[in-house]
Amino acid sequence: MVQNRRDFLKTSGLLAGSVILPGFTNKLFDEKIIEKKMSGKIKFRYRPYTLELKHVFTVATNSRSTTPIVLTEIEYDGIIGYGEASMPPYLGESHQTVLDFLSKVNFDKYENIFELETILSDIDSIAPGNPAAKASIDIALHDLIGKLMNQPWYNIWGLNKEKTPYTSFTIGIDKPDVVRKKVKEAEEYKILKVKLGRDNDKEMIETIRSVTDKPITVDANQGWTDKQFALDMIHWLNEKNVLFVEQPMPKTQIEDLQWLTQHSPLPTIGDESVQRLSDVIKAKEIFSGINIKLMKSTGMREAYKMIMLARALGMKVMLGCMTETSCAISAAAQLSPLVDWADLDGALLINNDVYEGTKIIDGKVVLSSLAGIGIRKI
Repeated sequence: MVQNRRDFLKTSGLLAGSVILPGFTNKLFDEKIIEKKMSGKIKFRYRPYTLELKHVFTVATNSRSTTPIVLTEIEYDGIIGYGEASMPPYLGESHQTVLDFLSKVNFDKYENIFELETILSDIDSIAPGNPAAKASIDIALHDLIGKLMNQPWYNIWGLNKEKTPYTSFTIGIDKPDVVRKKVKEAEEYKILKVKLGRDNDKEMIETIRSVTDKPITVDANQGWTDKQFALDMIHWLNEKNVLFVEQPMPKTQIEDLQWLTQHSPLPTIGDESVQRLSDVIKAKEIFSGINIKLMKSTGMREAYKMIMLARALGMKVMLGCMTETSCAISAAAQLSPLVDWADLDGALLINNDVYEGTKIIDGKVVLSSLAGIGIRKI
């Protein structure tokens, strides 16, 4: 009799052990699966994976065609929650740093899996930094708990799923013919996000304007270092139907950023300057608003708190992403009814997604009705 693959894994002990599986690779991920079986009902699995981008992605500081990620699973009483860590190299995390961090996670001491505050605070204290690794646990726990409650998180938070924003679609820095091609591919999206910060900024905008008059948001990725040049650029962009400018100058140039925001005709949005909850109050004195990403904030729990604090301070809020699968995008999308702007196109930029969840229909974020973060494996 021929065993199916899952039965084989069960009988060979590969899904039941608390070890790195030597020599075993999952064909889908082509990487070793690591499983930690706790003494209670919880099983914890994670696996490295590499996202393949549809186009080479260029910003002010780097170019890449792939993004390393780690996919996590937390299983409790037969129900599985899915999570993800995405690590663009410029942020300093890698497959190895995430795997090292996750190897230190132990759920054994928690009797109540619903105690998110306690569990995630403990995990945050394992080691400083590692926000994407921590986000992968946070997302998986939220997905698991939502499934145990049989509710999507937008319901648990009491949000109206119809109030999701339109998402922008990102156009990386490139040659004019490639830019025009990317803009045409993004025809269904109502807003375009344009990466700037190199020596062809005006060419990028003029090329897009030769194809479409859609609203644009601009992300300079800290690429402008002179405040007067930055202000002159923003005044020029203001005439090109640009909605706001994201991280126009390096995060270390705090006084220049404050001056720029005071004089800018467009809102300025902090991205690299705003990582976690403790950065929000400081950002109030520097920017018009903030961009929250789960891979910076350590996940959904802290992102929700950041939104609440920013709103209390009268700031605008943008919800962004890295290059991610539909897992992390769908997790972030649960928060989207709370924000002014969304840039949740990360899964649209890749060729090898492994989940199905939040959809973008006519440019609008459309939430799944599935419990948890609203995804299923493809």
